[in-house]
Amino acid sequence: MHTICILGNMTKKELYRNFCKLAHQLPIFMHDWWLDAVCAGKHWDALLCVKTTDGYCLSDGVDKEEDIVAVLPYLHRERMWMRYVIMPQMTQMGGIWIHECVRDDEHAVKQICALFCEALQTLRLSYYYQHFPLYSTAPQRMQEFGFKLKKRVTYRIEDLSDLDRVINGFSKNKKRQLQKALSLHVDYSMNIEDFYRFHQDCLRQQGKAISYTREFLLVLDRKTKRLNQGQVLAIRNADERLLAAAFLVWDKQSMYYLIPCYSPLYKDSGASALLVLEAIKLARKLGVAFDFEGSMIKGVAQHYKQFGSSPVTYYSVEKYYNWWFWFANIYNKLRQKGMR
Repeated sequence: MHTICILGNMTKKELYRNFCKLAHQLPIFMHDWWLDAVCAGKHWDALLCVKTTDGYCLSDGVDKEEDIVAVLPYLHRERMWMRYVIMPQMTQMGGIWIHECVRDDEHAVKQICALFCEALQTLRLSYYYQHFPLYSTAPQRMQEFGFKLKKRVTYRIEDLSDLDRVINGFSKNKKRQLQKALSLHVDYSMNIEDFYRFHQDCLRQQGKAISYTREFLLVLDRKTKRLNQGQVLAIRNADERLLAAAFLVWDKQSMYYLIPCYSPLYKDSGASALLVLEAIKLARKLGVAFDFEGSMIKGVAQHYKQFGSSPVTYYSVEKYYNWWFWFANIYNKLRQKGMR
């Protein structure tokens, strides 16, 4: 556990930035620089819990030395007069992260979650929704305070030390696809703008629209590359034609298959299988686990399972503080469904 020395009167957000420099186990999606990128033009902040001689309390950013044991970064939005917390785009997890020094203490976890629940109440929210970190017990404690949980699943390969064993875990279908891909090769030099255009084209061929802007991706790419925590992989044929690509990000524990895209024109080339294999090789080189970054879509989940990955359950945590927000949310969903 590290002690943070606070020089001068700092805001909670400034304290959180300090904390992120020391919290090496913190998932990439909860780091301050990631939130800066995915919340550009929006407001994010953080709640901080510190250990005291009497137990735990929330930090208000005063000038003193503190041990931060838990954090809750959040994206704060407002629609009309209603305030709400939701997950930022391209962000797998958020919610409460608890330091390993206390996360196995059930009493401490419950006390910390109670403090965060009280703090959320003071924000005068109409709605709260976040995905909590993998293996966290905080969602169950939040449920005791009136929050609703929903199971989510991501697919992971934890141990990449023996690459032959990992490949042997692939399904027969994926192994056949890799045989088809023997004439293809990986390209590490793809420009991020070319990646964006390729993803647009892949989706357009399927009658779909891209869900994020070019500017969003440029900011995310710049920040991940600066910290050596991101890479674009591309698969090309002998004629250098682009068949598949993926935008990967990683932290100290895991690599995330954040944005994969495949040209439907070359779906039988084996490029998608080779893309995953090359991403796994890079994760192995970095010494981290490989995370397919979750999928609640049955067909996509089946694709990921064929690489020998194991499902890992995590939870979304939700609460409506105001029934007007619930009504507006249902109305918008019905309206969008009717416009399809």
